[in-house]
Amino acid sequence: MARNRRTGEMAIISLIWAGAGLVALSLCAIIVYVAVKGAGTISWTFLTEVPRRMGKEGGISSTIVSTVYLTVTAILISAPLGVGAAVHLTEYQQRRTVLTRIIEGSAEALAGIPSIVFGLFGFVFFVIYLKLGWSVLSGGLTLAMMILPTIMRTAQEAIRAVPVEFRENSLALGATRWQTVSRIVLPAALPGIVTGIILSVGRAVGETAAVLLTAGSALGMPLLPSDPARSMSVHLYLLASEGISLERAYGTALLLIVLVITVNYVANLSLRRFSYRLRG
Repeated sequence: MARNRRTGEMAIISLIWAGAGLVALSLCAIIVYVAVKGAGTISWTFLTEVPRRMGKEGGISSTIVSTVYLTVTAILISAPLGVGAAVHLTEYQQRRTVLTRIIEGSAEALAGIPSIVFGLFGFVFFVIYLKLGWSVLSGGLTLAMMILPTIMRTAQEAIRAVPVEFRENSLALGATRWQTVSRIVLPAALPGIVTGIILSVGRAVGETAAVLLTAGSALGMPLLPSDPARSMSVHLYLLASEGISLERAYGTALLLIVLVITVNYVANLSLRRFSYRLRG
């Protein structure tokens, strides 16, 4: 009987490792393929010049700035709302009321809506109805709606993972509910919260349809939130779908991958240093 259990456990562990290896191998294959196709396009001119002739000439500096601009705008809007909603639902609404279930169900439903639907809604509501036009602000607001459920749900799970004893000890020492949440619960849940934000950044950077319909596809450098912008994913899509320049499309894809990996690495490194100081 024990031998059968060990055999079953080893089979499951082997299956898990095989799945993980397949995922890692697929990721490496994609990165290597894109790197081989796009490495020859990368140059200082490609990084610093604005695209010309619909992207056939020049670089992609304006698309890099637009991507960062849109992502930062979306995070600045969605992160406080998502974390605040998670704190309220977890710490101040501990009883699962009908309203709590409706909010959580709506967040899960919102997370499953296709990006093109968000794009159509953002186009009708932000671009036309609110008269914001194709702009960084319209694109950032649309992206914020898309990533808000991810931030809220991951923040909820991170806060729930904090031991109840932390809260009880803090309240027993005379701390208020808000002092307990802000000084005890949130710092302890910070790794999970940051993980959700990092996942949201990865989704925001790679979105195409929603950004194309709300931020536009202008090649100029965006300076104000009211300026139109073309993100790297939109630039990549237009270069490849319209056959403008596959070489520059691969170069843009390579830089997009490098950008996502860099953001994840820097965020995780900063999080580890912060956690070490917090434990110290």
